[in-house]
Amino acid sequence: MVRIGWRSVAAACALALSPAAAGSADEDGSPLFGVRIPAGYRDWPVISVAHEAGNANDIRAILGNAIALKAFREGTRPFPDGAIIARLAWHYVSSPENDAVFGRPQSFVAGAPTNVQFSVKDAKRYAETGGWGYGQFENGKPDRSATLMQTCAPCHAGAPKGNDLVFTHYAP
Repeated sequence: MVRIGWRSVAAACALALSPAAAGSADEDGSPLFGVRIPAGYRDWPVISVAHEAGNANDIRAILGNAIALKAFREGTRPFPDGAIIARLAWHYVSSPENDAVFGRPQSFVAGAPTNVQFSVKDAKRYAETGGWGYGQFENGKPDRSATLMQTCAPCHAGAPKGNDLVFTHYAP
């Protein structure tokens, strides 16, 4: 018979109830950062929209939680801890239906979704990556590629100086 002390049980319960740590193998979190899809993010306000040409050739909606929205509106940099920025992307496709109404090819719309990305500000947890943790999700599931996640911080390091590693600007 194996005896388990109350301390072992308490430690196991605490571990089971704690959020995923950065770099965990949590199935719902991104590799390296442990970022998860925030509940209700589709109801967040729009910060901006974008069209990315080149290889991505997509259209994007950039959303933010209340902390991110306030920081964008007030120009607060660095962003405060707790700010979360969501980037939703879709294939950029022409709309023959709309073009028929306009009488010429000119309308482009969101096609099939490509992915959703999140940037989460936590200066202590993500100190090694400028205070930001990242996650990319396809069909509601995290992209499990650690190699992909390792490209996030270096890419964001190219954002304009003074913008706290963020590419997006608030579109009033």
